[in-house]
Parts: sequence; C-alpha cells; structure tokens
Amino acid sequence: MHRDIKMENILLNDQGHLRLSDFGLSRRLKRGGRAFTICGTIQYMAPEILSGGPYNHAADWWSLGIMLFSLATGKFPLMAEVDHCRMLAKVRDFSYVLPETFSSALILLLTELLCKNPVNRLRNLECFKMQMFFRGTSFDPYILQKTPVDFILELRTHPDWAAKSTRGFSLDYFDNFDCDHILHSPRESQ
Repeated sequence: MHRDIKMENILLNDQGHLRLSDFGLSRRLKRGGRAFTICGTIQYMAPEILSGGPYNHAADWWSLGIMLFSLATGKFPLMAEVDHCRMLAKVRDFSYVLPETFSSALILLLTELLCKNPVNRLRNLECFKMQMFFRGTSFDPYILQKTPVDFILELRTHPDWAAKSTRGFSLDYFDNFDCDHILHSPRESQ
C-alpha cells in the first residue's frame, strides 16, 4: 500500500508519463493483511484510515478517487480538518454528489472509488481497467511507457520552455551554500 496517493506525489517524466513518488509511508501487506496506522494526507484519507483501521489496499483506491474528483472539478470534495476525528465525521456525513455535467462513465468510476464501505469499493486493477470510462483505452505497457506523450513533446519544443521550466528558481535561495561544490561532481573539480 502506498498510503499517501495525492497529486503532489504524481510526477511527469520527460516523456510525459506518470510516476508515483514518495514511498515513505508505504507498507507491504501479506494477503489478507490489515494496517492500523493513521497516516497520509488528511484530505485524501479513506474513512477506514481516519477511524484507525483496520484497512488494506482499498484505502489507496479511495485516495485515487479523491484525486480524480479534484482533477475533474478543480476542488476537493471536502476541505481538510485539523485532525482525523473531525475529518472522519465530515467524511461520514458527506454525500459525494457529482456534477451532472460529468459523463455517466466518470460518475460511475468516481462513485465506485468513493464508496465509503471498503468492501464495496472498486479496489483492484482488473476491475478498474474494465470501467466504462476507460473503454477504448489501451493498457498495453509498451504504449503506456514507451511511446512519448505528444503534448509533452510539443511543450518541450516551445521557445520559452527553458525559461518556464525554471520559473521561480533562483540561486538567491542558496546564498549560504557553496553552489560550485554542490553543482559539480568531484570528477569535474579535479
């Protein structure tokens, strides 16, 4: 289990493919195993994590549902609370009403991911791939990982790509560091 699936932990590589990062809270479970540690990012936590467990891999599928909801609507279904007890109360009382403008396929996918009962939640890759939302989508690993994403390649050829990719970065933040030492490998300085 990853236990901290959120937008900040999904990265794009230079070919435009998604990469999951930050495995600091992850845990390997044996078949039928359960976890009890309350951890993760509160807005993405499944109800069973917020309640202190037991929970399993189904909790990660809830987090994916929260992330997809946020990507599709531009906002979180619920604002974060200061502690897990308040967040749990909020999650238990909230009905996840999805915008009518969503396709029926997206509504079904999000409804199955955001099912409060983990036993009834969409929670395995095979069922996920069979969702109507993904009809016509190839899950072939060659296509998914080897073929560059055209949109990202187009962005990289844009004249101001270099300037935009370093936007906000300044060496002024590193005034107290020896940047020449940090930026050059030992071989280069010999």
